[in-house]
Amino acid sequence: MVPPQGYRWWYVDAISDDGRFGLTIIGFIGSVFSPYYRSSGRHLPLDHSCLNIALYGPGARWVMTERGAGDTAQHRDALTIGPSAMRWDGDRLVIDIEERDVRLGIPWRRRVRGQVVLHPEILVGQSFRLDAAGTHHWHAIAPRARVEVRMHDPAITWSGSGYLDGNDGREPLEAGFKSWHWSRAHLGRDVAVIYEGQRRDGSHFGSALRFGPDGTPEEAELPLVAPLPPSGWLLGRQTRADRGLASVIRTWEDAPFYARSTLRTQLFGENVTAVQESISLDRLIHPVVQFMLPYKMPREAG
Repeated sequence: MVPPQGYRWWYVDAISDDGRFGLTIIGFIGSVFSPYYRSSGRHLPLDHSCLNIALYGPGARWVMTERGAGDTAQHRDALTIGPSAMRWDGDRLVIDIEERDVRLGIPWRRRVRGQVVLHPEILVGQSFRLDAAGTHHWHAIAPRARVEVRMHDPAITWSGSGYLDGNDGREPLEAGFKSWHWSRAHLGRDVAVIYEGQRRDGSHFGSALRFGPDGTPEEAELPLVAPLPPSGWLLGRQTRADRGLASVIRTWEDAPFYARSTLRTQLFGENVTAVQESISLDRLIHPVVQFMLPYKMPREAG
């Protein structure tokens, strides 16, 4: 169970084999970005749950409707949030989607309905501390996977490479961190994941992990810093790469406090496509951003 003040999320991303489509899906309990959870005092994490769905490319959609404890059920192998669910079915993760999207300034919300199935190719059994006290953890559950997307609304079908991880903490995310940069890239047989940032106490953290086919993590030397152009909201971005060189293929998400992109880069001697994220928790808690968030994250609590 998620404790008061805490959070837990499960994150999926995927890129289609032809590069035309992408997605991210995040199931939250104690939604770390929720203005409602923050203003409530964060006493009941289950009362602030949501399934964030972002479809990129033709037929793009955005969903992040928060739901209350009466509409949320957490079990050992399943999480149900309103009419949608994430569940393990044998050795595959099935995500059933029945939602409506959000578009700023447009009251009519389109249906977002379908199913995403993730087939892990590498499984990892251990999680990692993100701070010395172990208040925040990260677990690369399936750093390499195949993903099948079968959407009815919009009518999209594709398959591609994917990734699954999870984070949890016993305090608000912004209490532990000021900012971070994260990226993952599928190498020939391994997966490289780079995590670095600044904690709230001013200390820095950074690691480069390579996960082999058996799921064993191996600590690698951090490649050189590769600066990236600021986002449309002038958010600073960076990654790590051989020779410190990387370029943005496409910015998937461009928000006041975070940006998610696909990159063309080289890691550990291999040319790769990476998924990269930069986030500023200082920007997240700014009053102007908190005022804006409900327009992007509606709440429906029974």
